Amino acid sequence: MASKPDDILAQLQVARAAYAKNKPGAREQLLNLGHALVSSLELPSEAIQRMGWAEPARAAHCRIAVDLNVFEHLKESGEHGISAKDLAEKTKADEVLLVRTLKHLAAMNIVAESGADNYIGTRLSNAFTEPKYRDGLIYTYDVAGPSFRDLPEYLKSINYALPTKLTDGPFQAAHKTQLPFFAWLDQNPPYLQIFNNYMSAYRAGKPSWVDPGFYPVSERLVDGFDGSSVLLVDVGGGLGHDLQELRGKHPSLPGKLILQDRAEVISTVSGQSALFEAAAHDFFTPQPVKGARAYYLHSVLHDWGDDDCVRILEQLRPALRPGYSRLLINEIIVPDRNASWPVTSMDQLVFVLGAMGERTQGHWESILQRAGFKVTKIYSYEMGSESLIEAELA
Repeated sequence: MASKPDDILAQLQVARAAYAKNKPGAREQLLNLGHALVSSLELPSEAIQRMGWAEPARAAHCRIAVDLNVFEHLKESGEHGISAKDLAEKTKADEVLLVRTLKHLAAMNIVAESGADNYIGTRLSNAFTEPKYRDGLIYTYDVAGPSFRDLPEYLKSINYALPTKLTDGPFQAAHKTQLPFFAWLDQNPPYLQIFNNYMSAYRAGKPSWVDPGFYPVSERLVDGFDGSSVLLVDVGGGLGHDLQELRGKHPSLPGKLILQDRAEVISTVSGQSALFEAAAHDFFTPQPVKGARAYYLHSVLHDWGDDDCVRILEQLRPALRPGYSRLLINEIIVPDRNASWPVTSMDQLVFVLGAMGERTQGHWESILQRAGFKVTKIYSYEMGSESLIEAELA
């Protein structure tokens, strides 16, 4: 990507035209170019100010706003907004404190000002009133945040070795625990629910493998389906968000959809019996559903090291019917060069939470080969972060 402002501005014009025509990847390209333009224009002192305290303050103030229901009050106030005085009365917070907080959130384009000390909601702040996005603010600040803030000291303490153990990494150092990330979530139920809820928002609005032009669902799953009961098993599928989307965008799909996850997660799933069946299952044990058309794993394997990934896939292998069943792995594939920030930032997130990392295409192919599978095709979307790896028994 070009680094000079004039070159970036020229590319922005091209991307703008593509965006106007709803071309795939145009929105993401505009975002990437927008970040590049800022980096090409800001002074080093401005970059330090932005990274060092403007953005940390934004994150902290958003977390405070969640606790005080500020975003809800702004949304309820409508187009006329609400004064700092009235907001202070509703939240029981100090008025001066609220003004300073909201002025920074307005400067960072989270909320907007409609007058002196009068504030209105924006598209973004109104979205933060939805539970899935609100929980995203809580999760990223309370759970992931400490791991990032303590990362420099942690790496210094281990002489900059590469952490590779689920029980001994940045997350454990920050949260003073010996539990792996998911076991810690189980021991802290509010954050377990918050995490699972946010997972429904992580991909919201982004290209999905079930969208037209991504993975040919009808051609690869429906065609050739033998009419047996199970079309797809979502292994480690959380609360079933992917299955809801699959059924919603392909309502005439034949066969059953089955959701599998840990018992602690499945116990929180309710009201989806018309869309899919939910069952507790440990994916380190043999897969109980035999001969399904497809077995699907979304952002599961990036939480585990190579050897554990092979173990998980080996438990699936006996369940697949040769020449019929497909293995679908929905994951990030890190390009050899010019990776976008959504890709690199997710690599950093799984690093601080589980001492794991995202993988290149060659890395994925090696893991699948070790587990007894071969890649048939990799499906991607222009400028999308995730790809769908389709594999079958080797």
